[in-house]
Amino acid sequence: MGGLACAKRLGRARVDVLLIDRRNYHLLTPLLYQVATALLSPPDIAYPFRAGLHRWRNVRFRQASIVAVDFEQRELRAADGQRLPYDYLVLATGSEDDYFDNPGLAEGTLGMKTLEQAQRLRNHVLACLEHAAQAETEPERRRWLSFVVVGGGPSGVEYAGALVEGAPRLLPPLPEKLGRYAQRVLERRGVEVLTEALVTDVIGDRVEFSNGAQIEARTVVWSAGVRATNPTGEVAHARSRRLDVDDRLRLSRHPEVFVIGDLARVIDDGRELPMLSPPAIQEGRFAAGMISDDVRGAGRARRPFRYRDRGAMAVIGRNSAVASIWGLQLTELVGWLVWLMVHLYYLIGFRNRLVVLVNWGWNYLRADRPIRIITASDADPSVSRLAPEH
Repeated sequence: MGGLACAKRLGRARVDVLLIDRRNYHLLTPLLYQVATALLSPPDIAYPFRAGLHRWRNVRFRQASIVAVDFEQRELRAADGQRLPYDYLVLATGSEDDYFDNPGLAEGTLGMKTLEQAQRLRNHVLACLEHAAQAETEPERRRWLSFVVVGGGPSGVEYAGALVEGAPRLLPPLPEKLGRYAQRVLERRGVEVLTEALVTDVIGDRVEFSNGAQIEARTVVWSAGVRATNPTGEVAHARSRRLDVDDRLRLSRHPEVFVIGDLARVIDDGRELPMLSPPAIQEGRFAAGMISDDVRGAGRARRPFRYRDRGAMAVIGRNSAVASIWGLQLTELVGWLVWLMVHLYYLIGFRNRLVVLVNWGWNYLRADRPIRIITASDADPSVSRLAPEH
């Protein structure tokens, strides 16, 4: 979202802009869980870059996967061998799932970070429901219907089944009061919330915890952490892989290179900005302004980047959400309506907004999720590994 915001802002400047992404569409990642839960279909939250950028004649799109950056030669190296030169570079490569170097977690859990992962998770869950309907014993049915979600951030809370969080409370980015409210709502709806619990391994249908406890479940969803996708080779912070930038979002040794979004370790008022969409969008617009000023030879020096925190939010289900906006702490129906409006605003394309609004309205009035079709083939491991045991 930061890279797209930057490209759009530069569409007004006297520069040639090349937007590069390994996929040909923009994705509203906060709504991925609704694809995974069979409420929305993939085209509802994705939009082709070329369609979204057609109004700016100086902005082009190229589908490519960047594997390295040569800062000295000022060129990008793509996976297919192409070399793409630049005068200014904005790195907004996002993030990927972080399994804390534990291959068991990577192998035994289902992610929710990409469109492909969300569709795989949807197929998996729908297949579990089909097997549960045919189960002959209650213990067998319970295993099919046990869902463990690892991670108590916004994505985990919005998806939740049985929710596991390593921190002392849910929704760390939000005020503690809203985290407690979210936990009460989830527990009223039958969700078991385990805080200060770390998942150490997933072996078959068994989830193991650092305190020795175990849970049997055929579905484990991973939303416990991400790390930056870093193609540069620059020294990054070990855990997050984020790159340090100056107060104008530039690499210290390369002032023509801007780093924004999940890849940038931005310190604002003494705190590191989180890997969320609002900081990325503001950073993208700031970087575009810096480049535009430099190209025009503007005499004034642009002020350092400062993040305007407009708040954070998470939906917990029908009529329930939490939001902290401009100092206001919203819950229940009001928070839910604010959450709906904000996410409709961030969708690209009138058609997408209309379809999503209709699907939300249909589900609200009829409690019916329309996308309950298993589209995976038998070869898809998310379905084939769920074959009943004999």
